[in-house]
Amino acid sequence: MTHTMIQQLMTEPGKITFREVPVPQPGPDQVLIRIKKIGICGSDIHVYHGSHPYTPYPVTQGHEVSGEIVALGEDVKDLNIGQKVTLEPQIRCGECWPCRHGKYNCCEQLKVMGFQATGAASEYFAAPSLNVTALPDGLTYSEGAMIEPLAVTVHAAKRFSDLKGANAVVLGCGPIGILLIQSLKALGAASVFATDISDTRLELARSLGADYAVNTLRKDYAEELQAAYGPDKADVIYECAGSDITMDQAIQNARKGSVIILVAVFGKKANVDLAKLNDSELDLNTSMMYRHEDYVDAIKLVEEGKVQLEPLQSAKFAFEDYKKAYEYIDNNRETTMKVLIDVDPSEI
Repeated sequence: MTHTMIQQLMTEPGKITFREVPVPQPGPDQVLIRIKKIGICGSDIHVYHGSHPYTPYPVTQGHEVSGEIVALGEDVKDLNIGQKVTLEPQIRCGECWPCRHGKYNCCEQLKVMGFQATGAASEYFAAPSLNVTALPDGLTYSEGAMIEPLAVTVHAAKRFSDLKGANAVVLGCGPIGILLIQSLKALGAASVFATDISDTRLELARSLGADYAVNTLRKDYAEELQAAYGPDKADVIYECAGSDITMDQAIQNARKGSVIILVAVFGKKANVDLAKLNDSELDLNTSMMYRHEDYVDAIKLVEEGKVQLEPLQSAKFAFEDYKKAYEYIDNNRETTMKVLIDVDPSEI
């Protein structure tokens, strides 16, 4: 193995450089991963545009990743050299109330690799074994890099406790919305009603399991929801667009006593009708990232063929073309789902 490696560094919004740094040595409870693929998500794009509120510069990105273990720390027991793996990028304190009660995704001191801590956008990455999850051989490295966003949607789906046989709404058909549609159906929802303002995204949503796909620029959301589900409307509504408009659609048209789950990250303070929320006794719930069991469930859903990841893979770019990947996303917003970085292009 070489002694140095190339690492990505975003020095300021819109500026990406590469530097040569030593290959890290794994500590006692760490594994060294040869990185294969990296996915770019909406939060990465916010960092690229300088609009992520919790990310300082310079920062090495990369939190949706897959790779191969090439070295083990002396205390690592359950992982092996040569194993295909993905990362859980949360760094938690283990001491606060959420951590002590199994809710470490809400850790009071939470840091996320690629944002408040160094990410995996490099040829090799040393990670705590606690953050490493093995992948089955049947999954490609490209699919492995998409387990992280899928785990987001598995966690969100499970935030509604009575999913079996439920009629669910997904507002917003970006990558998270599309993955959520699949997760909901795989976990027992009877039907999914999806909305967006892009026919391209709605077509993909329909092809991957949405029973209803409505363009709310052209059709009235309330009328279409009523036509689909009658006066009982939906059992649960997932907001995946991060917009006052869609949140208002959710609140104004929810069945009284039902549930709204906020999945999207709002870029600014929302202006929503809390009086209507209260008058309808709606449960406004939220979903924050994932925990290890969500990774396990996500991997199982892909392995069993209940979730398809390949149709969401829009484009791949070489590691040195990281900036071109962002430019591609900016220039192809409507048609782009998931863009992957080929750190090791020899692997699929």
